[in-house]
This record gives sequence, C-alpha cells and structure tokens, in this order.
Amino acid sequence: MSELTKLTIAEARDKLRSGDVTSTELTQACLDEIEKADALGAFVHKTPEIALKQAAAADARIQGGAENPMCGIPLGIKDLFCTQGVPSQAASNILDGFKPEYESTVTTQLWQAGSVMLGKLNMDEFAMGSSNETSTYGNAVNPWKVDDRALTPGGSSGGSASAVAADLCLAATGTDTGGSIRQPAAFTGITGLKPTYGRVSRWGIIAFASSLDQAGPMTKSVRDAAIMLGAMAGHDPKDSTSADLPVPDFEAAITGDIRGKKIGIPKEYRIDGTPAEIEKLWAEGAEMLRDAGAEIVDISLPHTKYALPTYYVIAPAEASSNLARYDGVRFGRRAKLAQGDGITEMYEKTRAEGFGAEVQRRVMIGTYVLSAGFYDAYYNRARKVRALIKRDFDQAFEAGVDAILTPATPSAAFGLGEMTDADPVQMYLNDVFTVTVNLAGLPGISVPTGLDAKGLPLGLQLIGRPWEEGDLLNIAGSLETAAGFVAKPGRWW
Repeated sequence: MSELTKLTIAEARDKLRSGDVTSTELTQACLDEIEKADALGAFVHKTPEIALKQAAAADARIQGGAENPMCGIPLGIKDLFCTQGVPSQAASNILDGFKPEYESTVTTQLWQAGSVMLGKLNMDEFAMGSSNETSTYGNAVNPWKVDDRALTPGGSSGGSASAVAADLCLAATGTDTGGSIRQPAAFTGITGLKPTYGRVSRWGIIAFASSLDQAGPMTKSVRDAAIMLGAMAGHDPKDSTSADLPVPDFEAAITGDIRGKKIGIPKEYRIDGTPAEIEKLWAEGAEMLRDAGAEIVDISLPHTKYALPTYYVIAPAEASSNLARYDGVRFGRRAKLAQGDGITEMYEKTRAEGFGAEVQRRVMIGTYVLSAGFYDAYYNRARKVRALIKRDFDQAFEAGVDAILTPATPSAAFGLGEMTDADPVQMYLNDVFTVTVNLAGLPGISVPTGLDAKGLPLGLQLIGRPWEEGDLLNIAGSLETAAGFVAKPGRWW
C-alpha cells in the first residue's frame, strides 16, 4: 500500500506546501490503490482523467502560493452529490445514465478550493439504509474483517466510510439524514461530522428528507474534519435553508484545552440490550474527558424514546414528496411501455423497475402518513414530538452543557446479509443514538475510541450546541487524543 494514501489532510497539506510531494503524485497513488480495491465496492464511478487534470491545476496553484488547506487533496464524492458530466445516480436504478449539467454547491466549493475528485462513492439507494445493501451497484464492504466474514461499512455513506478507512482517498463527502455519516464512521474506525442543519448547502444534493439532510466530511482525524468543513460550509442563496452566517476557522478552534467544559451524559441513552463493551467504552470516554479537565454531568432528554418512531414518520413523508419527481418523464430511467399504455402505466412501470424494495417501502409509508385521515394522526403528531425533542436539547444547553456524550452505534459492524431479511425495524434500530441529532438540527461527530472483543472499531458520539462546530471539534479532538485510536484494518482486498 502506498504510504502517500495513508496521509491525513493536515499531513498532506504540509507536504504539498513544502514541496515534498505533488498533488499529481498523491492523486496517482490514490488512483492506483482504488484499482486494487474493487473487492470493497467503494468506488462506483472512477474519474482518473478529471482527477489528474485537477491535480495538475492544484500543483500550479500551490507553486503560485495557494493557501487553501484543501488545495491538492484527493477526495471521494458520495453518489448523492451532483457532479457535472459525471454519473450521479444516488445508487438508484431510476437515475441510471443521469449526468447532471450542473455541480452541487458543496463540490463546487471543494473544486474552487483546489481539491481533486477521484470518483463517486457507493451508498444506500437514495440514502435509505444503514448497511449499504440497498445500492443498485451492490453493497460496499467494510475493510475491517473478522473470521473471513464480510461486514457492512454502515450506511448510507458506506462507500465513503470504506474508502477512507482503506486509505483509497484522503477524505470523502457524506450526507447524514438520521446518522448516515456518524454510523458508518463508527463502523469503520474513522471520524464523521454532521454539521448543524443549514451550515452546509443542500443545493445539488439529491434529496431524501429535506428538513433532515445535511452534508459533512468523513475523514481520518478530527483536525481533518475541521479543515474539510471549512471548505464545504458557507451561505448559499440557492438553498433557502442555508444559514447566512460567517464560516469560522474550525481548525484554529482545536486548542486541546477543554478545561471547564460541561459534558452531559443523558440517562435515556442507557438502552436495554446495549452490549457491555459499548457501555464500558462510554464510561471510559466520559472519564477521558474528565481527565482532560471537563465536568461530567448527568442530564435528561425525556423525549428520546419517541425519536425513532418520529423520524420514521417524518423522513418517509418527506421522501415520498421528494421522490415524486422520478416519473420517467424528464430525466433518468423510463420503462418500456406496451401498446396502449398511458401515462399512469408509465409512472407505475418506471417506479416499479427503478426503485428498490426499501425505497418503495419508505415511499409507501410516507404517502400513507400524509394521506387524508392520517395526516394529523401521524405526520402532524410527529412534527409536534420533534419540537419536544429539540426542546429537550435546548434546555440542556441552556443549563450550561457544552456537549453531550453518547455511544455512536448500538453495536460494532454486523455481517452483510445478517439484517436484510429480518424485520426492517431491526435495521432501523441502528439509528437509535443518532436520529435525535437530525430531528433537532444539531451538530454531531463520531470519533473512533476503541475496539470490541473481536477487534472491530467502536465510536463515541459528541453532540454540540447549534452553530458551535468549532467548540464541538475541540472537545472531539481531546477525546481523540485521549483515546489514542490508531488501529487500521488489515489489508485483504
């Protein structure tokens, strides 16, 4: 494995500026590793020509004194981001052949910063899934392995997590609607940051649930997450939910000093059936932060128990509305029609062929909860409960809590195929610790902090105050330093 691809963004930035390495060399090393790693299923559309052209341009900028820390950094891009002239399918059959004529705001900003696109990354179809098994491309695989058993990298940003953990790229973009950055990050031993809702533009990101979706970085370290977020964030007039706020220097916020910070431990996150090793890791994480000078306090978030059912009403409802545009008329796949078929048959056949089973399930649930006679009983009630969940967090922060520490996932990575044939609710339970953050619109980060008994990575989650990603990253950096997690998956692919 090339030593260059193991670099963090911060390390690569320093080497690029000093002239020890060029972006072209760094990019070629990543492209070489990607070619050797097809067994992981992480990259679904490779763009070597674009990558090398962008790398050459980045080298010229660096020689000219470019200061942006993302200049020359090779990235993987989740297939949910529209990239001009490059297939952008949201891992769905219904968008087969779709090549946007425009670029998402996030990727536009990354290219303006001088970053390099290696290709598009695998994911769950329309970001609906927790294991990357609903993808039309086939599942991505976790580079961590136990007993020759193929494990999930998590979802929906499974390809992003797998690629970063396997050192195929220096970092990747992800999106998080109910945990889709933080859960795969925890499963693969990397760092995943979901920013405050509105911190990063959603324009040009294929929508799942518009009031919950948020893009963020998936990286090898907390510092890298801070650097990459700086390039991704910012106000976008094309996104009505984008916050018109300045983008602070997130990296500068990582001082290592968290003395006097108050860290909340919510009692409602102590769930029956949580493995003892996750409970132990959670307690150890709290102790690490205490040793770093933080004050650990018990808090209550009383409406937490309603979060999963609330999420699985609101998210499918918004999905059923967003996915109504895929009808075979304007773009994407259109089913072959029989003689005499009309527009209704075209809709039915196109959607039946184009949408996978999980997407169909969620669209039907969403349509049901929005239907006449059920709107108030389900959707409107869920909206009210969502407000109560947000109020719980508001009250905790008003009481002086700076961040909240919880497990990131209820288990380590599970085997591919283990949950797909079971009750879908069992799969949905993977989001039990993460959905509250999306419902409340808060920033959250998963930090790798240990290994389970089988040697698989486990992560802890920190939840921050709205718009205080800098403070959250500083606390996460202290946790990362104390945990000293340096384990990497063994090379088998």
